[in-house]
Amino acid sequence: MSCEPEPEQDGDTVAQSIRMLIAVVEGGTYEAVAGCFGVTRTAVERRIKAIAVRLSQVAGIEGLNEDSASFVRRLRQHKDAILVALEAFDPKRPDDHRSNRILTADEILQAGKRIKARSVHPWHDLALFYLLFATGARPLEIARLEVRDYLHADGSVRRRSEMRAEVAITQKARPLYFLSTRLDDALSHYLQERLQQDLGVGQMDAYRGLDPFSRLFLSPTGVGFKITPYGEAGQRRFLCRPILETYRKLFRYGGMKDVTALSVRRTVVARLYERGADEDDVGLILGISERSAVRELLARHKPTIEQLLDELV
Repeated sequence: MSCEPEPEQDGDTVAQSIRMLIAVVEGGTYEAVAGCFGVTRTAVERRIKAIAVRLSQVAGIEGLNEDSASFVRRLRQHKDAILVALEAFDPKRPDDHRSNRILTADEILQAGKRIKARSVHPWHDLALFYLLFATGARPLEIARLEVRDYLHADGSVRRRSEMRAEVAITQKARPLYFLSTRLDDALSHYLQERLQQDLGVGQMDAYRGLDPFSRLFLSPTGVGFKITPYGEAGQRRFLCRPILETYRKLFRYGGMKDVTALSVRRTVVARLYERGADEDDVGLILGISERSAVRELLARHKPTIEQLLDELV
């Protein structure tokens, strides 16, 4: 563990808190890190929780519940993702509302129009954009999807599909629905472009002429998003930096300030709640098994007694 303390200026510096976080994810205990930095154990715990939660909000790293008894274990499980996120983390950037950013339907529609106008590959990018909102899937899961997940052999859309276990981050299958006309339109144009460009083609009489086992989204050279394993042997943890970079680009094209993949998932949850979904419904759709984790993603508004009884009859 490396922790050579530097003199702090202007009080509690974010830079030193980041170094404490790195020391802990690399295996240091709160006590050992406290000794290295000349502070109390409580101070170390408080500071790394604050920076880790802030980082998770900005970078979209889920599962870092600061109230969990297994917080340190979770940090170490996400070690590589945290270190990657730190490379692009700007502690000086204001983020007071990033984590709670909920998009309106009009904002999503307008962003889609801007993406289509600004993108070099408009149908590919527009389909990627709408898929986030239409399914609530994580970017890594989207990168893993194949043509057969979206289409039946006869070329029709699989309205009720499945997030296969090998696609899902949780490694557990769950229902996957394709019920968005905007997504259908964008994907239909994109898949037709793929066929014309001879990218991932198969038999002409099935799957609209595409290889059912090819990735749903391919680059102009016919390659899917690169997925990289990380962590200890047997942990089955993966990162897909290219798709995260692509989504950051699309949010920028769409003029969506302070939007991340995590805030998109929060938006999906908010819209599901508006339609009457309960926490079990949300957990099933997003692949979250624990109700507490659903509540952590987006807490539901709890009305006061006065609000419940106001003009009840």
